[in-house]
Amino acid sequence: MAAPPYPCPTLPDGTPARVSVIVPGFGVAAFLGDALTSLQRQTLEPWEAVVVDDGDPAVAKALAPFLADPRIRLLQTPNRGVSAARNAAIAASQAPLIALLDGDDLFRPGYLAATVPLLEQQADLRLVTCNARMFGAVAAERHCVERPQPARGTWMDVLDRSFNVYIGSTFRRADCLAVGGFDETMTHAEDLDLWVRLMGLGGQAHYLDEVLCEYRVRAGSASAQAMRLLRGSLKVQTKARATLPTGAPEFPRIEQLMNETRDALAFEEAIDRIVAGQARSGLADLRRIGSQMDGPVWQIAMALWHWLPGLAAPMLRWRRRAHRRGGTSGTPAPSFLETEQ
Repeated sequence: MAAPPYPCPTLPDGTPARVSVIVPGFGVAAFLGDALTSLQRQTLEPWEAVVVDDGDPAVAKALAPFLADPRIRLLQTPNRGVSAARNAAIAASQAPLIALLDGDDLFRPGYLAATVPLLEQQADLRLVTCNARMFGAVAAERHCVERPQPARGTWMDVLDRSFNVYIGSTFRRADCLAVGGFDETMTHAEDLDLWVRLMGLGGQAHYLDEVLCEYRVRAGSASAQAMRLLRGSLKVQTKARATLPTGAPEFPRIEQLMNETRDALAFEEAIDRIVAGQARSGLADLRRIGSQMDGPVWQIAMALWHWLPGLAAPMLRWRRRAHRRGGTSGTPAPSFLETEQ
């Protein structure tokens, strides 16, 4: 990424921006005003925002009412996908820290005030993340992190997702440049890929156990596409393994992760075949996979489908409608009949 072409913005009193907020707007112009309003309500004021249209002309129109704020500017680029859009905006930014705010999501007022000082004061941190409320096209509102999570996480914790990193996280611009920014060849799990590569620089990730963001789930959004997310996760794991020296102690755990992801992919493919009318072959694969079907609900379902395979497709269609995924960007789909995380 090239050097920024713009000077670091300042507040009226000359205070330089402490953080650059990157806002990709493609396809979400209808929600962009809400996102930027949430940014203007931040209790930490020395920020700049780079809104990138990624080839969507509706973004400029939605942004027009906000351009009177000198902290907010538009970057127009050809459409090359969200990773390229974020990279272009980061290259055009100037502040030492980067915060990600998708154009259909929201920051709560204290978000920047909570994340920015931690990175400014603790050199061992590579990123700061938080919890978020999920809303929109979900069966019921919930949080992105619903299980207890430690305040600090390591490279492996981030890779195996025992430490959840929300997409609206904050990190150092210099670190992002050092690892080459977002991988523009990835269409899914690109955020996880960046977190893992940032953590590869050493240090820890920090989790704030507070709901500081609002994550909007839209019908048909990328986060609903379980198999693509799983394929992206497998690519991240493969890339992470390639960075390790031969015989590294992390190898067995990464191999286990990759096998689990392959099983999850086979599981989703079997479900698709059942829903498409190929019940017997799909059910045979489900029995073979096994590891994705722990728990009494699955045991009862599989016993029922053994005798009445025609019930499998409508039951699984209903379950997919009832539990339409509304999870964290970059997180693979969980076991299909279990409670989603």
